[in-house]
This record gives sequence, C-alpha cells and structure tokens, in this order.
Amino acid sequence: MPGELASRLQPIVAEAVTAAGFDLDSFEVQQAGRRQLVKVVVDADDGVGLDEVAEVSRKVSAALDENEHVLASAYTLEVTSPGLDRPLTQPRHWRRARFRLVKVTPAEGAPFIGRVGHAGEHAARVLDGGEIRDVRYADVAKAVVEIEFKQPPAEDLKLLEDDASGMKAAETEKGSK
Repeated sequence: MPGELASRLQPIVAEAVTAAGFDLDSFEVQQAGRRQLVKVVVDADDGVGLDEVAEVSRKVSAALDENEHVLASAYTLEVTSPGLDRPLTQPRHWRRARFRLVKVTPAEGAPFIGRVGHAGEHAARVLDGGEIRDVRYADVAKAVVEIEFKQPPAEDLKLLEDDASGMKAAETEKGSK
C-alpha cells in the first residue's frame, strides 16, 4: 500500500516542490501506526536553508491537504534537505559539489579524493593530486562529499576556475561551428 500511495502522491508533491523553486531529491511514504509518514527531501543549486525548508513544507502540506482524497488518512510530513553523506548519483549533485572534496570509488581501480570542478551531463572535472582529470559518472561506483574544516587552497580553486573557463570557451567555439 505505501508504494502504491507513494506513486499517486509523488506527482502532487513534485509539483509543489518545483513550484516553490526546488528539486525533489527523494520522496517516500511509510506506514507509521495509523498515520502515513510522508518524507520529502528537497535540494537546490544554492542549497536549502531552514526558512526555505519551512516554506516548502507549507506548500507541500497545502498540496497534500488539497488532495486528501488520495491520502485518505492522517499523515505526518517530514521535509528536509539532503545530508552531506548523500551519494553523488546525478549530474546536478556533482554541480552542487563544485569546489568540494569528494571521495570517489570507481567501478574499477582504487578510490581517490579530489576536488570537483566543472560538472557536465556525463562527467565531472576533478582535481586529483594536482592534476585535473575527467571522471565519468558511469564509471563511478560511489562518490560522497568529504567534510572539510578549513578553506580549500586558493591555488586549487584557481586551477579549477581556469579549467572551467577553458571548457566554456571550447564549448562556445564548438557550438558556433
């Protein structure tokens, strides 16, 4: 039942989240006693603050109340943003991790830690040991953000900025041909 209910509620929740200007990162419905627990995880390119989570919560709650016939029971709504331990599984996750350290476990080869630069649709540029390399998402078994307690080295950020500028120039030149 919760899986069937989730599939009926997902478009309603997704529309409310999108209308609020955020991405629906994940969604699930669980039975919690006599109530349904509706868990909504939202994200945005600039992150999500507490005030924004509250705003999204109000909009999703209003949408669920308008469609109470779909739920047909009491519910508890939980709206949150993804934690730092969320795996980078989509290109937008990699874009949002720009300039952050990530631990990458390739499908083949040894794990490594690098700093994310430009992230495209199929790969991200990652600074690893002073060298920039392409990391294809399809070749990654797992990638997660590493927590840092100090500012990243300025020279690392400059290398990644220069690389991104060069990539954008090449894309513009390629598109004008």
